[in-house]
Amino acid sequence: MIYPMFFLVLLTFSVLLLTLRVRIRSVQRGDVALSYYSLMDGSEVPEIVTKTTRQVSNLFQVPVLFYVAGVLYLSLDISGTLPVTFAWVFVAARVLHSLIHLTYNNVLHRLVAFGIGNLAVLAMWISIVSAVSA
Repeated sequence: MIYPMFFLVLLTFSVLLLTLRVRIRSVQRGDVALSYYSLMDGSEVPEIVTKTTRQVSNLFQVPVLFYVAGVLYLSLDISGTLPVTFAWVFVAARVLHSLIHLTYNNVLHRLVAFGIGNLAVLAMWISIVSAVSA
């Protein structure tokens, strides 16, 4: 379980670094005033600034439920191939979601990746509850 969790951490830090790079470049090019970033308000910004910022937010929403489930699996010593498979499905869906969002940004494709990931997390939680109830 630790490996899928670590992989998602790597994805999150990769998007954070990309966001930092995009923001610095937007100021250097004069596309965005540095003061914009104090409150994220006040001017039109390039699409990539908005997309990277929103992607970072996405990586701190449903993934919280994933991390908590992963910690529960580890702390309750619940093991098996099915929970790890659910975890990897979630991570793969999140990678796909990030790639879609940060590139061509087709909402329907993003929705499918988002939905698959959410169902995988739900399956993780159902398997935790089932294991604890047994």
